Amino acid sequence: MFRRKIYRELLEWKNSSKSKTALLIEGARRVGKSTVAEEFAKNEYEKYILIDFAYATDSVRDLFNDLSDLDYFFLQLQLQYGVNLVEKNSLIIFDEVQFNPKARQAIKLLVADGRYDYIETGSLISIKKNVENILIPSEEHKINMYPMDFEEFLWATGDIETSQLLEKIYKNKISIGQEQNRNMMRKFRLYMLIGGMPQAVQEYISSNNLEMVDRVKNEIIELYEKDFYKIDYTGQISELYDSIPSELNKHSSAYQITSVIKNGNKESIMSKISELKSSKTVLTSYNVLDPNVGLSSMANRNKFRLYLSDTGLLVSLMFKDREFTENIIYKKLLSDKLQSKLGILYENAVAQILVSKGHKLYYHTYLDKIKKRNYEIDFIIPKESKISPIEVKSSGYKAHKSLDNFSVKYSNRIKEKIVIYTKDLKIENNVTYLPIYLTMFL
Repeated sequence: MFRRKIYRELLEWKNSSKSKTALLIEGARRVGKSTVAEEFAKNEYEKYILIDFAYATDSVRDLFNDLSDLDYFFLQLQLQYGVNLVEKNSLIIFDEVQFNPKARQAIKLLVADGRYDYIETGSLISIKKNVENILIPSEEHKINMYPMDFEEFLWATGDIETSQLLEKIYKNKISIGQEQNRNMMRKFRLYMLIGGMPQAVQEYISSNNLEMVDRVKNEIIELYEKDFYKIDYTGQISELYDSIPSELNKHSSAYQITSVIKNGNKESIMSKISELKSSKTVLTSYNVLDPNVGLSSMANRNKFRLYLSDTGLLVSLMFKDREFTENIIYKKLLSDKLQSKLGILYENAVAQILVSKGHKLYYHTYLDKIKKRNYEIDFIIPKESKISPIEVKSSGYKAHKSLDNFSVKYSNRIKEKIVIYTKDLKIENNVTYLPIYLTMFL
């Protein structure tokens, strides 16, 4: 399996929990939850059982209907899977636990029993609907899993050293040099095209064929949309998902729901938006009314933007109606001849990186009444009891009026002004110009 950063979090949970909690890994399908959970089980425990509830037999499912005799329950489980569990050194994985809510409810009892450790994985199909009639165990420790980030992508391609060197460059705020910057941008553009879905990355490593990679990504998109239809037979969640590239291209102040679904019931549509958000297939950035420390409390939950959780899937979704994406965008992006309208790829990539680093996504729009024009800050992150505004530029980085005006208006609140772009690192006029591949250190 590929080296994944979340493995460290699993280790921290095991060492700190001491079997007092179960671990729930949430994330979209195909991000690698099952793989990392099983790899963790193999490496860190003497024995393990993986129960995939998407395919589990009725006899396995039925075991969770009556847990009055745990000795019988564990005996049957071991017989079903042909595994002799070792007390205090075995892990039981409930994979795709949303398909069997009773198993999730059983966590409280199983953790209290204390014989074994438990990891649950959950994804896409509405967990919310599947837990309406069960008691959610307080013994769950939740973590989110996302597609592979740029550093994990480099590791997967055999490049172990580069990210360490980049971290030193970022910490010391030094230039990498034009030639090395061009080299790093080629690598990052390749990452944007392929994305961080493990299957897509594996296909690239195996075949070095972007057409095959594109097919893998389209299969994942089709899988997501089949799942959306299971949640919503009207197909409106799929419509909302498919519209994200076009909505981003409009550069409007918020996702325009009514332009996607016309004449719909507002309450019903917002419920579907909520389902889409909870699926983990999208990332949500909220508009901040008064940008300051405590961004969450200032967020307008009714005004938001949606990004795709994976930049590679965004590339494929943008050209979903074409047989193969490479001829249209792959070559242009790899050669840095990207059309201006495709600059949303960079913005989506930044959103993905920030979220993978643990940041919540916020942006800010405001009207300058004197100049009679609207300004917009792409992202805002907290930094040392202040905030750092971020503007993303795929080209034409010298002009950044929104950032300049924002910095004047909120000068006492700002820690660092950041422009994320495609050139080498530099600091000029109190603005940090950061090549996009260094975003992972913010």
